[in-house]
Amino acid sequence: MIEQLYGAAFQRLVVQLYAVTGDLGEAQEAVQEAFVRGIQAGRRFERLDNPEAWLCRVAINVSRSRHRRRVFLDGLLRRAGPPPVVPDHSPEHLALMAALKRLPVPQRHAIALHYLVDLPVDEVADVLGVSLGTVKSRLSRGRRALAALLDDVRPLTTEGSHHV
Repeated sequence: MIEQLYGAAFQRLVVQLYAVTGDLGEAQEAVQEAFVRGIQAGRRFERLDNPEAWLCRVAINVSRSRHRRRVFLDGLLRRAGPPPVVPDHSPEHLALMAALKRLPVPQRHAIALHYLVDLPVDEVADVLGVSLGTVKSRLSRGRRALAALLDDVRPLTTEGSHHV
């Protein structure tokens, strides 16, 4: 029954929600969520006199809830101040980020938390839920792996030019 209703009503519901939200993507997601909730309701949903009306009401409620959360989050973000500075896009920085991505995940997490987030080693251990020795080992192995990966990256200087 839900499959037939989906085929018959999905587009119509999206158009209705699009008129309410003004955002096609939001309308599609809200209608999809309404169908998910219909499936979760099981027999209760199947016994409704007008399941399409129920889906429309649920989709509108989903959309309104999401809108309220977005407004609340936007307010929090405005109070938090300007967004953080965009990372450096120098060749060296890009090479470092590419090398970090190639590290095993446990080493990458330890390196990032210690060197980029600036957490002490004992806090890194707490965050990762591992022993202090494990963090120290991951940091040591991660540094060696990064050094090997970055060995080919040379500073961008012109031969023969000297800065005084």
